[in-house]
Amino acid sequence: MARLRAVLIGGTGYGGAEILRRLLFHPQVEVARVTAADNIGKKVGEVHFSLAGLSDLTFQEMAPEQAVSGMDVAFLAMPHKTTAKVVQAILGSGVRIVDLSGDFRLRDPAAYERYYGVAHPSPRSLTEGVFTYGMPEVNRAAIGKAKYIASPGCFATTIALGLLPLARAGMLGGPVHTVAATGSSGSGANPQLTTHHPLRAVNLRTYKPLDHQHIPEILQTLHGAGGRDLALEFVPVSAPLPRGIFSTSFVDVPATTTAEQLQEAWARCYAGEPFVRVVQGRQPEVVAVAGGNYVEVGFALGAPTGPTRRVVCFSALDNLVKGGAGQAIQAFNVMMGFDETLTLKEPGLWP
Repeated sequence: MARLRAVLIGGTGYGGAEILRRLLFHPQVEVARVTAADNIGKKVGEVHFSLAGLSDLTFQEMAPEQAVSGMDVAFLAMPHKTTAKVVQAILGSGVRIVDLSGDFRLRDPAAYERYYGVAHPSPRSLTEGVFTYGMPEVNRAAIGKAKYIASPGCFATTIALGLLPLARAGMLGGPVHTVAATGSSGSGANPQLTTHHPLRAVNLRTYKPLDHQHIPEILQTLHGAGGRDLALEFVPVSAPLPRGIFSTSFVDVPATTTAEQLQEAWARCYAGEPFVRVVQGRQPEVVAVAGGNYVEVGFALGAPTGPTRRVVCFSALDNLVKGGAGQAIQAFNVMMGFDETLTLKEPGLWP
């Protein structure tokens, strides 16, 4: 069977580098074209040094309609707001789309405007579900029938997968309090004050506390999985590491809840999942997943206090892989009926 021809639109960022690192070795894909708004004419290895000598592709500047001409699938690795306009230009082309931005993840246009700061240019595309939410652990069957995929956000993936066992067990309700620390690569490839090494390497700082754009995405996912009457108070933290997210979520459950019940819920939720590890004897760690498409999840159970007791849900992943390009390729594999683990199965680096 002929390999699918793929175009990467927006290929000079860290997400674009991760997509190329894996798609260049995908047995069912030929990366035929890479477009960008900068570094035009340079080979991919001149921008992403780890890819030097692995491809003769150069970054091209062209209109979206040109970029998808003759392609089977388009991977979009551009910022939100920009992506929505590109999608409007290529939806009628017949090409499949895997979008890594936040522009088509939500179903509520009002929530999009509230958290992304602008009205969506095509609100009906949200309400009508033109794009399928691309988290395989919660949406695998729908992804298998999809043509357009909205790949989840990095914080949204980490936090939702940490809480998913409780939602599916009918044990997730009321307020959820989450603190999640993320690496500097999540801020993008262009240097800025918050990613400058002399400051980031010795610092912890919060940003967008209680107002991060992934909040409605997380709630949408958890409500769909069985959560009820949820409210999420989420504080993101910039951490002094290049890759990785570590999430800690606090939830109250009935005082009669046992550790054995929770162990069963976690095991049942992730049975057969190729990229989720339910850790035992320790808690999740970023170093165990950095560089790979794997997620580690776990929990701790507090003592009863009156009618409730506290469950603390932990989760860790690589923000550029399972939180970004890796999950996008995983969903693409499911959409096309390929082995879900193609180009993703190898572990991360240790240490």
